[in-house]
Parts: sequence; C-alpha cells; structure tokens
Amino acid sequence: MSFVFASQSLEHLSLEELTKITIIGASKYEQQQQQVAAAVSVITRKDIRAYGWRTLNEALASLPGIFPTYDYQYDYMGTRGFGLPGDFNTRVLITINGNRINDSTYDQGPTGRDFPLDIDLIERIEFIPGPGSAVYGQNAMLGVVNIITRNGADVKGTGEISTSYQTAELMPQERITLGKKFDNGLDAIISASGLQSRGGANRLFDYGDSGVSGLAHHLDGENVKRLFAHASRGPLSFDFIYGDRRKDDPTGMFQSDPLVPHQFQRDRRLNTQIQYNDNFFGDTLNVMGRVFLGQYRYDNPLFYSGVKNLFTGPSDWHGAEMRLLSSAFADHKLMLGFEYQNSTRIKQTFQNFELPEENVVARSSVVRFGVYAQDEWRINDRWALTLGLRYDHNNWIGNRLSPRAAIIWQATPKATFKALYGRAHRAPNAYERNYDDRVSQVANPGLQSEYVDTAEIVADYLPVSSMNVRATAYAWDMHNLIVLGVDPFSGLSQYQQDSSKVRARGTELSMDKTWDWGARLRASFGVQSVEQHNVHQMNSPYTLGKVNFSVPIPLMTGLRAGYELQYYGKRKTLDGSNTGSYVLSNLNLVTDVRWIRGLEASFSVYNLFNEHYQHPAADTNWQNSLMQPGRTVRFRLDYRF
Repeated sequence: MSFVFASQSLEHLSLEELTKITIIGASKYEQQQQQVAAAVSVITRKDIRAYGWRTLNEALASLPGIFPTYDYQYDYMGTRGFGLPGDFNTRVLITINGNRINDSTYDQGPTGRDFPLDIDLIERIEFIPGPGSAVYGQNAMLGVVNIITRNGADVKGTGEISTSYQTAELMPQERITLGKKFDNGLDAIISASGLQSRGGANRLFDYGDSGVSGLAHHLDGENVKRLFAHASRGPLSFDFIYGDRRKDDPTGMFQSDPLVPHQFQRDRRLNTQIQYNDNFFGDTLNVMGRVFLGQYRYDNPLFYSGVKNLFTGPSDWHGAEMRLLSSAFADHKLMLGFEYQNSTRIKQTFQNFELPEENVVARSSVVRFGVYAQDEWRINDRWALTLGLRYDHNNWIGNRLSPRAAIIWQATPKATFKALYGRAHRAPNAYERNYDDRVSQVANPGLQSEYVDTAEIVADYLPVSSMNVRATAYAWDMHNLIVLGVDPFSGLSQYQQDSSKVRARGTELSMDKTWDWGARLRASFGVQSVEQHNVHQMNSPYTLGKVNFSVPIPLMTGLRAGYELQYYGKRKTLDGSNTGSYVLSNLNLVTDVRWIRGLEASFSVYNLFNEHYQHPAADTNWQNSLMQPGRTVRFRLDYRF
C-alpha cells in the first residue's frame, strides 16, 4: 500500500468502479468508500480534464457544502457554512500524498494558485468533510483535503507538453512533464510549469474610508512557477514540491495606499518527504514511516502615506511519522501511530524603509507531537464500528485529546447508513499569537486552541449500479474562536478568544449518475445555518446548489463537453448588508486533434453568462465586498509524446 494510487487509470472508470476506489485520506490507510467514517467525496483526473478546472479551489467548489471566496490575493475555501474572509483556510488541512502542506507561520491551507502543485499532476482529490484531528491533529477541524499525485506510469508515452492562453488577465501558462516506469521497477515523474499574467483587466475599486476610487490599471498581475518530482521503487517513495507565486495587489490590502503599483504578496513553498511503506507477517502488518521537511517564505511590500514597508513571515520545519496497521485479529484493523513536527524557525518582520527605528523582528518556534490509535471493527456483515483517539502536545497550548466514533450499518447491499462523531482542534498560529509591530497589532501569547464538536448522519443509496444518492445531516459547535479584536491597553488590533460558540446546522442532498454511452451527472443541494451571538455568520450562504454534467458530443469523435452550474445564496458582509445570490455557468470542450497524434485541444468559458457578483471582504480590506471577475475564455493545447 502507498499514498500514491497506482492501479487502473481513473480516466475510464464507471460509477460502480468509482465507488470501489480506495480512500486513503480518512484514516491514513486504504479503505473502501462504504467503510470510511465520513461522507467522503472524490474528484478524479478525468473530472479535472472534463471541466477544465484551473485551480484546486475550482475543483473543490464542485462538491457539496463548499463555497469559494476570492479577494484578489488568495482563494479561500468555505466549508459547511463557515468561511471567514482572510482566515487563510486555517481550519482545513491540505495534504499531498499524506504530507501536510499548511505552513508554520500562518497555518495556511493553499487552494488557489499559491497551491504548489500544478492541478494537471493530480491523479485524484479526496475531500473528507468534518473533524479529522483524531488522525491528523491540528487544523483538521472542518475537513481534510488529500491529494494523490500522478506517477511516471500515468504519463502516456514519455512526456507531456501543455500550453494555454486566457483572456481578461492576459495569462499564458506552460507545463512540461516527463515520466516513466522503468524495467527495474523504478517509477519516476518530473514536471515544471509556469504562469504569467500581466493583469490586463482594468478593474474599478472603491477604497472606502480613504475617499479614493478608480481603475486599478495593470495592478492585478500574477507570476507562478512550480516544480514537482516523485520517484518510487518497492516500498520507498520520494516527493519534492516547490511553488513560487507572486500576486500583485489591486485592492490596497491591509489599508495600504490605494492604486499604488509594486504592492504584492509572494508565497514560496517547499515540501519534501521520503516514505517507507511495506507489509510483513503474511500481509497482516503494514508499516509506514516517513520523514519530511518544509519551508515557507512570505514577502509583502506595502506603501503607507508614500512610505514603503515590508512584511515577511518565513518558517522552516521538519519531522517524522510512523504508523503501524495490523489485521492480525479477526474482523479488526488496529492502527497505532506517532507524529512529530519541529518548527525550528518562525520569523515575522516589519521593516519601515524611512524609519528603521520602527523595525520589528518576532522570532518563535514550536514543537508538537501526537500519538493516535484507531480500531476499525467489522462486527458482522452489516455492522461496523470505528473508534479513534489522538493525544497531541503543543508547547504553546499544552495537551489536547481528539476522539472519533462511527457506526456503519450496511442495511442492504444498496443502502448504507453512517452515524459519526468527532472532535477537532486548531492551535493559534504564529501570526495570531506572536506578531507585534507596536503600530497596527500587538501579540497575545495567552491564546488557547479552538475546538469543534461534530455529529453527522450519512445515508448512501444505490438504486441501480450506475447511480448513487446521498443524504447528509450535520451539526457542529465551535468553541474559543480566534478573532481580531482590540487590545484594551494599547487600543491596537489583537487576536483574541471569543467565548461565544459558533453553532452550525445543515443538510446536504447529492446524487451521481453515469450512463453506458459515456455521460455523467453530479448534482447537490445544501441548506446550512451558522450563527454566533444568535446572529448569522458573516460570509455564510444559506443555500448552495451544484450541477456538473459531462457528455460526449454525438457525431464528433473524441469531443467531450463539461458544463457546471453553481448557485450560491446571499452572504452577510462586514457592515451587516448582504451580497446578492448568484448563478455561475462554466463550459469546457475538449477533443483529440485527429490529424496530429497525441495532440489534445480544449476551449473553456468561465462565467459563461458574465454574471456580476460579489464576495464579502475581510476586515483588512478597504472594501466591504469585492466584485468578482467576469467572463474568461481559455484555449489550451496538450501534446503527449
């Protein structure tokens, strides 16, 4: 078993076969979907190709309960009604082949173009909603996203070249990938990609209390570079991932000077791991061990009253994990694991280029380790019980326990019911706890962890082998929410604990249907209510609706269309008003170019009907809400050799 999925290609699986794909991210070992203690969703490489998604966030937005927010700097992923703008996705854990990607400075889970892996290198995406701290520890409060990458054997031929051009942002993009499985068993893949945007769209922004409004002319540029390498042979595997993304700022983020060039945010991420995974004692004992290393570099130059300031937030970490999985006892899968991470260097700086006496350096480090255990007990052919518990120690917050429990009832061969409970937590990140520039923000080293308790009921029904219907009802309560407040002594901003719990209740209904002639339909509808202080939570739509339909075009060999329709209900903004509800349509056409072997062309239109809609802004923005990009057209060519 390995975190890399190396069986049949996902390009040609039916729905019946898709339901049999093993899930790794829920428990760190392979499970059939019916056995997973969660309402797990899977996005395959075939889906990414069919709908022409450009980022991880766009792919995840097709799933039930997820809603995106974009502030022209980062993409944010709201989950089951909770998605505070500007919170950097800190309550969702992102992993690539089981390796944590959230950084040590901001605990940010990247899902936009700051995500360090090119989306074309993804074999499949597993989204496990709900608490995952019983297995993963901190950050896995509202969900876990586990990415399984492609390997060398997945590359048709020996390599791929991809190029695309996108209107509005005037954005060319390139990728070259080489991969192969050699006769000696070595499987290797290496890929480099880049994206360049000149920020061609001139966008009108209102800068609120500054009294300024106007066109941000060529202030929305972006530059992305990525490098990925993976190699495996036998029980050993190696991953290397590097991403470098610079995004220009047209919004005057952090109340900086409006309409000023050379303000940007730059994120550089490096994540690497070596993993050992093998079976012993007649395949009754699986041993997984890995060592990992991560680096994050952040630069943010901003101008205030014409004076240049620079904010940085680099961090370095390393660690190790070992996990034992035993099936030696009849009807039991027993898991025991240990994980250690040492964030040796977390450095946050503020530099004023005209007043160096105001410069600030905040240094910190944190060690965390966790011990986790789980028993998956197959009581009989119809009933199964999962019990798990993780103990975490963090030298900032002390000790935390994260339990999970699940009862799974296979009522009939076609109907499965799951009752789930879990608790998860998140420690304050270094920015919330330790950043102190004595000008805009003061530190709060007394911050404690947030935690959430979640109960959920899931029902899956397969009326026929080509159709799955799922109904989910959930309730969660979040305690000790960390929010930006005001320090009573200095009058400056300070992250503080809110003693009032956040209360969420929701239901989701989804279906997935395939046809023998190649079409597939996925649809979902969700209703959710998230309140704090008996007031509806900011940036929380009451209703979500999704439809994804992909179909081969008759009489046109090789041509396939992917169409998605998304409805998002109104959302509350900072000033208490609401953004309007809106409907998005995206269309993607993809085909093989028959007269050139190995060449594939695609044509995509995002926001097909040029819907005008807004997302709520954060309290660090001048704006109360931000108008989102309009219609965008992309043409793409892929050549496999």
